[in-house]
Amino acid sequence: MNKPDYILTDDLQLAVDAAITLERPLLVKGEPGTGKTELAIDVARRLNAPLLQWHIKSSTKANQGLYEYDAVSRLRDSQLGEARVKDIANYILHGVLWDAFTTDERAVVLIDEIDKADIEFPNDLLQELDRMSFDVYETRETITAKHRPLIIITSNNEKELPDAFLRRCFFHYIEFPDRSTMSQIVHAHFPDVKKDLLKAALEVFFDLREVPGLKKKPSTSELLDWLKLLIADDLPADALGAEELRTVLPRMHGALLKNEQDIHLFERLIFLHKQRQR
Repeated sequence: MNKPDYILTDDLQLAVDAAITLERPLLVKGEPGTGKTELAIDVARRLNAPLLQWHIKSSTKANQGLYEYDAVSRLRDSQLGEARVKDIANYILHGVLWDAFTTDERAVVLIDEIDKADIEFPNDLLQELDRMSFDVYETRETITAKHRPLIIITSNNEKELPDAFLRRCFFHYIEFPDRSTMSQIVHAHFPDVKKDLLKAALEVFFDLREVPGLKKKPSTSELLDWLKLLIADDLPADALGAEELRTVLPRMHGALLKNEQDIHLFERLIFLHKQRQR
């Protein structure tokens, strides 16, 4: 088996185990880049279970996770005289939860970034997630789960979720990795990274995250991108300027700072620091 590149911490493993034992969805929050989405991928791999992903957008409706009735296609086929139009089941499009309920083995379902949807979205799923079944009104059938899937729901905390929905979930907040955990994450992706380069890169990365006023702090994924560039260029550790973060922008800072406001802020801080040193 390939070495996994996701570090499942003890508290996160406890949260997954609790959700399985309670048979409740696992609601995972944390700042962007802390591995919420990757958690579901890793759990499915560890359980050797199929993974079904539902990535939520602002326009997503709860019923799309169950099924959709394609009335437009049926109307078009009727105008063309298609024989399949006689069976309405031909126009029922299965959603992620339909597939999860009917699979022959327990699946892992990722409902990703639920806070992007409108406020009614979580409540609209309550009954189906509780009952593990739903009705298809067009065909007068009921779809019931063969196996209760493990449902992992992620949120970036962009909006509050309803209390009734929260009561039905097991909640876990993923803290941003400390230096030790981050070092493990990096080694999982880059097992041959030089120790001095990693030490210097982590110094720059964590110091950069502590700069006051940043609009977007660099995340784990951005650190990995940055390290990939550093390793590709075979830069020595002393080229990163770990000891000079207040006087110079980091090498290849475009992998870490993702908007012009943060770059300008950093440049102003460097200017002020140099003024004070005169």
